[in-house]
Amino acid sequence: MAAEPKPAPLVPFHGEKPPAPAWFDEAIAVQPERSSHQGAGVTIETLAWGERGKPGLLMLHGGSAHADWWSYLAPFFAKTHRVVASSWSGMGGSDWRDAYSMDLLCAEMLSTLDATGLDEGPVKPVVVSHSFGSFPAMAFAARFGERIGGLITVDSPFLSNEMRAKREIDRPPSRPPRDTVLYDSFVDALARFRLMPAQAAENLYIVDYIARHSLREVAKPDGSSGWTWRFDPFMWSRLKRNDSSVDLAGAKCRLAITWGSDSVLFPDEIKAFVRATAPKGTMFIEIPKARHHVLIDQPLALVTLIRSVIAGWDAAAP
Repeated sequence: MAAEPKPAPLVPFHGEKPPAPAWFDEAIAVQPERSSHQGAGVTIETLAWGERGKPGLLMLHGGSAHADWWSYLAPFFAKTHRVVASSWSGMGGSDWRDAYSMDLLCAEMLSTLDATGLDEGPVKPVVVSHSFGSFPAMAFAARFGERIGGLITVDSPFLSNEMRAKREIDRPPSRPPRDTVLYDSFVDALARFRLMPAQAAENLYIVDYIARHSLREVAKPDGSSGWTWRFDPFMWSRLKRNDSSVDLAGAKCRLAITWGSDSVLFPDEIKAFVRATAPKGTMFIEIPKARHHVLIDQPLALVTLIRSVIAGWDAAAP
């Protein structure tokens, strides 16, 4: 078992990039098409790989993250699929809102399917979602599941409202959201990057890549330049949630529920609840030696998992 996570894993590098394996450098060298479109009244950022007309694959990131969390994985699918990663409103390069809801996030997904050609292929597009991204994705599956060929969720604990309320009571109180935090330099900001929830991470070249794409340059009050995060700090207090267990039970497409074997968000009671709640025929897959941030801990295993699930669904299609 790895050591407990340090408060800020990139501090020792002083702004330099950690060494990375060849497969990673080759993947990020495949540059996506970067574009945007209007989705439910705001501008939505999208990254795309692969040709229109191929089977669609939509990749959705977690909370306070952005589409580039998928930039080193999406190229593995670009020869066989039209792959799109989008940033939710309030995150990445997408616009912020005065209020957020699952209705609006579902509408963003619909707009992305239409704008990026994901449903122009010979089969319905598949959706892959990590962490928070799976909650609007599952709401979409319950409402518009006929639009997609299946949903693969990655370490997303679907809870009833009562279960979530209980966990929030047991959780230490969090500080109220703060306005935009500014750092004097890019290196200062990079050194402050942390994973949420906190965990050890051996693949620091991935953490560094994600962190570099998590920042934006802004003007400070005195007119000088500063750096801050690319997410709305008030999103969570302005978000109207669904009962995710109801959405899970009502999904109208094929499902594969996956989680990291060492994830703090998937204790045995959550695994049992999800298994009991999901529709008949749902696949359940545990990813060995992975914590919550499976995309960082086991990136190539996740690629293999996604390929295998899609191949299994294709083989079972009439």
